[in-house]
Amino acid sequence: MTIVLTLLQEGAHAAQEVAHEGAGGGAGGGPFDINPGLIIWTLLVFVILLGLLWKFAFPSIVKSVEERERRIQKQLEDAERANAEAQRLLEEHKKQIAAARNEAQDILAKAKTVSQKERETLLAKAREEYDALLTRARKDIDAEKEKAILALRREAVELSIAAASRVIEANLDTDANRKLVADFLDSLGKPEQKR
Repeated sequence: MTIVLTLLQEGAHAAQEVAHEGAGGGAGGGPFDINPGLIIWTLLVFVILLGLLWKFAFPSIVKSVEERERRIQKQLEDAERANAEAQRLLEEHKKQIAAARNEAQDILAKAKTVSQKERETLLAKAREEYDALLTRARKDIDAEKEKAILALRREAVELSIAAASRVIEANLDTDANRKLVADFLDSLGKPEQKR
């Protein structure tokens, strides 16, 4: 390394001398004059500097560029994997949403079916209760009618006995007489019921 620096210093010193000679010699060296010594030393310094850069600087530059390229490539691959994963998750999410919608529609359909069946059950139960209530009311009416008829018959028996006792002026209050009148009224009521 010291040899290279020494050569560079000598080359620079020689270039300065050539420059002084051209300026001092009065030969009229201008900026467009060709100086072979200066060209050789410039080329020599360039080749040495290029060699030094090639040996020491370029490998580290190439290494850092390659490392950066690998890092960028890895980031691109990671991004592609993340994108693929995101697409997969999106598709899975869409499938889950579709399944949830289908399940919700099934639940609604089942709920409608259950509510319709429950409605029909309640209507049937209400009809049965209505029919039972109507039947019970008819039975109660018939029972009350029978009670009223019996009460009327007893009243008729009592009135008949009272009328007969006044007519005959005898007391017909015995149980045998009552039975006789009740049987008579029953015989009168039976032909009416047959009609």
